[in-house]
Amino acid sequence: MNSQPITSLLKTGRPIKSLEFFPPKSEDDTRRLFLAASRLKEFAPDFVSVTYGAGGSTRQLTQGITARLQKELGWLMMPHLTCVGSTKDELKDIIQAFHNEGFRNIMTLRGDPPNGQTKFVATKDGFRYASDLVGFIKSHFPDICMGVAGYPDKHPESPSLEEDIKHLKFKVDQGGDFITTQLFYDNQLYFEYVEKLRVLGIDKPVLPGILPVLNVAQVQRFGITLPEALNQKLQAAGDEKAAQQQVGVEWAVDQIAELLDHGAPGVHLYIMNMSKSALGILEGLRSKGHFLD
Repeated sequence: MNSQPITSLLKTGRPIKSLEFFPPKSEDDTRRLFLAASRLKEFAPDFVSVTYGAGGSTRQLTQGITARLQKELGWLMMPHLTCVGSTKDELKDIIQAFHNEGFRNIMTLRGDPPNGQTKFVATKDGFRYASDLVGFIKSHFPDICMGVAGYPDKHPESPSLEEDIKHLKFKVDQGGDFITTQLFYDNQLYFEYVEKLRVLGIDKPVLPGILPVLNVAQVQRFGITLPEALNQKLQAAGDEKAAQQQVGVEWAVDQIAELLDHGAPGVHLYIMNMSKSALGILEGLRSKGHFLD
């Protein structure tokens, strides 16, 4: 089993590439996920993460899919873990199970409220913040490498970006080893964000998270503001989903190439369990001289 810490990859200075899947909800979804994964072997990701469902609803699926992808494809895996719906003892058991299976990387998050709830409420004898979970893991499992989330456009619950960055610093100080950003489409947000982190003394690698636009409605659901240039391209594509997806792939290629050219440590692709767009992005980046290994 490949159990190296992701930090060891980041220290090489070689731009890394990673993918994120979400757990399937049915046998058909599982087949589609593994079909996408098999096609993405060509992508040769440096690591792969698997999310939780809303409210931690897919915890067992996350564990099972993570183990299968590790075993069947040999990928370095990073399961997600959230505070939602678990006591400290339950979380310790979950982490111990991951540790026993050889996993040494965890994406450590607070998590979203369960469906139907708008406000996060900590479970009795559980954790309220991701920083609490980070500190807990560091104290009990010091050999686990932890990714934490960063928000170039600030967390939606935070009153300001400056306040959000202060919380991120505390999370890092508790033991976070690297930062993966939430999606964005304007690279200036990322560059300014990293500069603000450095000024505050946060020196951990900041891996940009990129979600290629698959359709306009999808982006609207996320509540993300698009750069005007991208919005115009999508409007010009009309209602044809294939045309919208092509615009999204081309924008992601140019976006990632610029990030890498200006020193980003790699890219983390949110691929929504679909291989076509990810492969299109990889091919586009290779044509620009990136990820040729």
